[in-house]
Amino acid sequence: MKVLVIGGGAREHALCRSLSLDPDVTALHCAPGNAGIAEVAELHPVDQLDGAAVARLAADLQADLVVVGPEAPLVAGVADAVRTAGIPCFGPSKEAAQLEGSKAFAKDVMAGAGVPTARSYVCTTAEEIDEALDAFGAPYVVKDDGLAAGKGVVVTSDLAEARAHALACARVVIEEYLDGPEVSLFAITDGVTVMPLQPAQDFKRALDGDEGPNTGGMGAYSPLPWADPKLVEEVMASVLQPTVDELRRRGTPFQGLLYAGLAITSRGVRVIEFNARFGDPETQVVLARLRTPLASVLLNAANGTLDNEPPLNWHDDAAVTVVVASHNYPATPRTGDPIEGLDEVAAQDAPHAYVLHAGTKRDGDAIVSAGGRVLSVTATGKDLARARERAYKAVARIRLDGSQHRTDIARKAAGE
Repeated sequence: MKVLVIGGGAREHALCRSLSLDPDVTALHCAPGNAGIAEVAELHPVDQLDGAAVARLAADLQADLVVVGPEAPLVAGVADAVRTAGIPCFGPSKEAAQLEGSKAFAKDVMAGAGVPTARSYVCTTAEEIDEALDAFGAPYVVKDDGLAAGKGVVVTSDLAEARAHALACARVVIEEYLDGPEVSLFAITDGVTVMPLQPAQDFKRALDGDEGPNTGGMGAYSPLPWADPKLVEEVMASVLQPTVDELRRRGTPFQGLLYAGLAITSRGVRVIEFNARFGDPETQVVLARLRTPLASVLLNAANGTLDNEPPLNWHDDAAVTVVVASHNYPATPRTGDPIEGLDEVAAQDAPHAYVLHAGTKRDGDAIVSAGGRVLSVTATGKDLARARERAYKAVARIRLDGSQHRTDIARKAAGE
């Protein structure tokens, strides 16, 4: 099977790594990719938001499967262009991707499907914003209706901050605050059959102890020793299957990766948000634990034949990933700094720990930072404590001037 992956972050590096280990994959391509992905796939320059260009590249490569990683190409309709060219594509249509592209659309789908979520108001005027903030009170949860690369949500007890964020959005969803721990659960679906993956937890805040601004995610771990063993079964029945069924009923079947961000509240499981693609950095730990070869699962989802797939097989090992970010992230990050120590991790920590590249590029013989989140250092172990120890040992080998990372990823779950 020849596979083309679209995107250039750590999520795509994790996908390419898993696909490169699949004996069914005879050729692996990525566009545009990054310096780390170049080690396992052939890179191609392409505008990932240009559906026609992506479809042309897939046809030129005679790809048997295209996997669209990030949300922006999906919301731009890239998967539709690939399918129109007659090539199987893992990723939802432009219409179905509105599940992530519009918070208001997602709320409407959840209402139709009877999916438990936070009460909310969709606001477009200052008057509506003030009424909604007053109705719910602090802490305030304010979400930009559109895509915002993981930074469109403000959760604050400061009314002025909440109001300022809301007013800066053309259309905003204001909702009740959900208490309890958060869980990410992915499911692969062909629009009918739904196949859940293992749950993970990510860390959104920039600083230890969940302090600091929201980010795209600073680390993740899986499994969740504190979670109810029946959690996946419950979320399948109350959230994932009803959502897929509702989208099909509306004539916009969802084929691809459905990501449910969940709050385990005192009143039960509630959906915080849906995403229409693999999450980053949770993908890094979920795929590290997946034993089943990935390519046939994604191809069957793209072809509408997921019911042909046997149940997924998982390693017993735990996995932890720690994000190394640039100076000043999540504000405007500094880029162009050389990254050292990658060879040391490969030589001394493999195969239990490895580095997945996010914002990197090659500059002559050097690999330099090229984004806010630069690397995802991922490790496995017999339990979370061992995986955590290996991840941070590898992080300590990496040298990137001004870089930052959290030191408490999975600490509490590991019982430390």
